[in-house]
Amino acid sequence: MGRHSLGEPEELDITRIFDDSAARPVSSRQRLLVRLAALCTVGGLLLAGVLFPPIGALGLLSNKTGDTVTATAAELIDKDPPLISTMVDVAGKPFARLYDQYRVLVPADQISPAMKSAIVAVEDHRFYEHNGVDLMAIARALIANEAEGRISQGGSTLTQQYVKNYLVHVAATSKQDREKALEQSTARKIRELRTAVHVEQVLSKDEILARYLNTVPFGQNSYGIAAAAQTYFDVPQERMTVAQAALLAGIVNEPSGLNPYRFPERALARRNVVIDEMAAQKRIAPDVAEVEKRKPLGLAPEMSRPPNGCVGIGAAGYFCDYVLKYLSGAGVDLAALRRGGYTIKTTLDLDALAKAKEAVDAHVPPDTDQVANAMAIIKPGKDKHRVVALTANRTYGLDKSKDETTLGLPYALQNLGAGSIYKIFTAAAALEKGKSIDDVIDVPQSYVSEKFLGGGASCPMGRAGLRKYCVQNNTGSDYPDKLTLQDALAVSPNTAFVKLLEETGVSAAVDMAVRLGLRSLATTTASEDAKKRTIGKFFSDHNFGSFTLGPTPTSTMELANVGATLASEGTWCPPSPVEAVVDRAGRTLPLREEPCAQVVEPGVAKAMTVGMSKDTTSGTAVTAAKTYGWDRPMAGKTGTTQEHKSAGFLGYTAELAGAVFTFDDSPTPSTLCDPGGDAPPKPCSSGTYIYGGKQPARTWFQAMNGVGERPGIMTALPRSDLPAVDDGGQDDEQKVPGVIGLTSREARAKLEKAGFTVKTTSKSSPKPKGTVIGQSHRETAAPGTTITLQISSGR
Repeated sequence: MGRHSLGEPEELDITRIFDDSAARPVSSRQRLLVRLAALCTVGGLLLAGVLFPPIGALGLLSNKTGDTVTATAAELIDKDPPLISTMVDVAGKPFARLYDQYRVLVPADQISPAMKSAIVAVEDHRFYEHNGVDLMAIARALIANEAEGRISQGGSTLTQQYVKNYLVHVAATSKQDREKALEQSTARKIRELRTAVHVEQVLSKDEILARYLNTVPFGQNSYGIAAAAQTYFDVPQERMTVAQAALLAGIVNEPSGLNPYRFPERALARRNVVIDEMAAQKRIAPDVAEVEKRKPLGLAPEMSRPPNGCVGIGAAGYFCDYVLKYLSGAGVDLAALRRGGYTIKTTLDLDALAKAKEAVDAHVPPDTDQVANAMAIIKPGKDKHRVVALTANRTYGLDKSKDETTLGLPYALQNLGAGSIYKIFTAAAALEKGKSIDDVIDVPQSYVSEKFLGGGASCPMGRAGLRKYCVQNNTGSDYPDKLTLQDALAVSPNTAFVKLLEETGVSAAVDMAVRLGLRSLATTTASEDAKKRTIGKFFSDHNFGSFTLGPTPTSTMELANVGATLASEGTWCPPSPVEAVVDRAGRTLPLREEPCAQVVEPGVAKAMTVGMSKDTTSGTAVTAAKTYGWDRPMAGKTGTTQEHKSAGFLGYTAELAGAVFTFDDSPTPSTLCDPGGDAPPKPCSSGTYIYGGKQPARTWFQAMNGVGERPGIMTALPRSDLPAVDDGGQDDEQKVPGVIGLTSREARAKLEKAGFTVKTTSKSSPKPKGTVIGQSHRETAAPGTTITLQISSGR
């Protein structure tokens, strides 16, 4: 009777005889109890509890239990298991996959016949004869287990195994759920048995077998037969040989211990057992069995499985990452997305991405020390701004030894500025206040502002112990004393735009930058500000004249979206990478996206486009444009930060807007130099410095207007002329009523009556709260122009 006396009974869990588990030793005491359990429990409990549930065998099958069984069976029948979600480009080509479980559903009529035969032969050879519970198999398992003195066989049918695998791998959403589905209790087993009978009454045998083969894990995070065939053999499941099907059927209940890559001899032995069973049950001919048993395992050189997520998918990694962040912000549950089998229809153009990637790598190779080169391309529109491509010279990945990164180089905010590109915001603010692109502005070689403070040590002292803001043009530059605003945008003298900023005001330029697309200025906290103000408010409150020279942190994608806004005649839209997210039933998920808005008048946007059109013909980007044979009308602006740690180029046509940002991506950025020739930029202390007209502009033109056998992106698009501009973009201007000193309500009523729209901002002032203390247009403006009013906070 074993080591235990009758006074020390050993607890026996009878449910273990139903499970296909590893062999376990059984004492003689257990064998005695098994005999009694076989007669009493199996005969009474199973027949009464499973076949005749109203009897409620042993009190285990309450109405509540019956309800649970019915609900579970309904879920098994109606709910699909977790599936892969796929990102596709504009042509419908997949480029990224997301999944918790690598699984591809296969319809019942398409599953490999060899796989069906192999799994039935080894797991449940009476599958087509029983009704979900095989009492003969249970009895056989009892006898075999008693004879061997251990639990060596189980009596579970494939239907029961399907139920169990579904509860563990599909229905369970937490560790507790999985533990409950695996608990060793009679109640759990009875529920499983009854659920299996219920399923058999609703689904055909072929459908049950297909669902089983689509649900079970085969190891290596591969679930279902299609994923397993791809993972182990790199073939579609319908093309598997008998030997390959037998291997998978053999390892299904012990995928870790029989992993053919780790334990090939054990896996081979188990495979041949399955083949022998198939032959013994006349599912294959004996001579076929002998041929199949002599075959090698037939494994792929390494496990073949699509990358999960954005790492390892190549050049589209950054775009994929931005899609996930965008969807999260749009209200999509990313955990559900990884299980739901969705199709994410994106705006990515893989051809455009390839050309952009080739260009960023050509001018700054991926292994260049301390220098990143990022590019973003956006398609303008008044209904949507579609992100066409996002890329960088650094590969999106986790291997830092190969200079890989998962930082959002082409779309995230980088802690370096875009330089003189910011002059366009000062120019646009001036146009909105009534200036024309043909207006002449002063261009002194150096300039000391009497309005702005915060200058460097070389600047003269001003009030309150602060230095005045002083600026000079680039050494060696030869500007005339005066330039039109259009020509100034092309050749970019610093002094002219600091003087212009004095007229517009810093807050107006900051507001213009935010409206056109630099939304991070209004959402990101300035790191050096103890009051935790946003970057834009920090510059506005301090009245920093340096804003027009672009020292603030930069997002390449936001710069591109500025171009898209101007190309869309002043309509801003969020840079969207997604057209739609469609579930497996063809339904479109709602996305919470910020609506498009007319942020500047069309006349101002058109004037800016024409105002920026000379950069490639007589301005700072002319050499780069000629190098790549650019001959299309466009708007462009180069930029370089004062210390040459970063440089950029923004360019757009009516069809596409793009920005390139080249910068030191190390933790402590240094000045960058251009060695000349084909050599990439490098950190330096002196030399020929990097400029926006060099690597950034060259990258842009190569990507957008490729030469030779690979035509560029633009060559496939229609050629568009520059927009017509009347009087610098101001159409039929009329006098703007003066409203300073009025209450905000009075001012709004007066301006709206005159045909203008009104926007208000609060500003600290001792004037009574609600009093207008400033307005953006003092003289004339086109009807419908937005007039920005500064309203006193009363403090």
